[in-house]
Amino acid sequence: MSLSLCVLGSGSAGNCTLLQMENGRGCHFALIDCGLTMRQTTQRLAPLGLALADIDDILLTHLDRDHFSLPWARALQRHDITLHVHHRHRTAAIRAGVPGDRLDVFDDGFELDDATSVESMLFAHDSLGTVGFLIEHDGRRLGYATDLGRIPDFLYDRFRGLHALALESNYDRLMQLSSNRPAFLKQRIMGGAGHLSNMQCFEAVTRIAAQSKLSQIVLLHLSQQCNDPRLITSHYASACPELLDRLTLSNQFEPTPVLPVHKKGRRGKPVEARNGQQLAMFNA
Repeated sequence: MSLSLCVLGSGSAGNCTLLQMENGRGCHFALIDCGLTMRQTTQRLAPLGLALADIDDILLTHLDRDHFSLPWARALQRHDITLHVHHRHRTAAIRAGVPGDRLDVFDDGFELDDATSVESMLFAHDSLGTVGFLIEHDGRRLGYATDLGRIPDFLYDRFRGLHALALESNYDRLMQLSSNRPAFLKQRIMGGAGHLSNMQCFEAVTRIAAQSKLSQIVLLHLSQQCNDPRLITSHYASACPELLDRLTLSNQFEPTPVLPVHKKGRRGKPVEARNGQQLAMFNA
């Protein structure tokens, strides 16, 4: 029995993460979001020895076009894929052309197979919100959240005892403020219903790590215009170096390695007050 993830691509041009869940009968494959084109997805699955026909399920965080590419609506039937959507997104999914018999509408969660359960949580993002997932397979727990706008208090109760965490780290605050983006877009992104900054993500990661045994930390949805991976890795190296060897930064153009989720991770340490000056580097 095993659980692993591979972020096929993450960013404003398309988001898609592969989950592999091995059980006694073989492997179950699922995607979280399908915002890459079908051609891109096919190309990025191929080095892993997989094709679209191997995908059993898609877990959808929301229906923004960078998380749900419209041609997938027609492909679900052809490839016998079930699309799992929160009830708040059901109408939008049907309007996007998703066949009703390919939809599994959930409120609080669902079962992917006999060994895999999925709990859901709704975050503030635009009008309909976005869905985060707590995926448990054979005692391995993966927390996944992107496009969540801000960190609600309940996230820390739900993302407790994790073995892997995938969380968005969308923008650097100073880069965002100094960009030539229009004011309304900056407000949408930074106003609490858009995306998480590097600093918001870092604070959440360290707090979750302190109450978990993380073997993998994956950062999602880095902005190409308003972020710099070097800022992120430099900050973790100075402020919380014990997490650095578990850290993977996803990007838009190529998949991450396949990341196995281990039960015996290492418990992180809370960020101490002495890091206050270091946190200023991150433009909170």
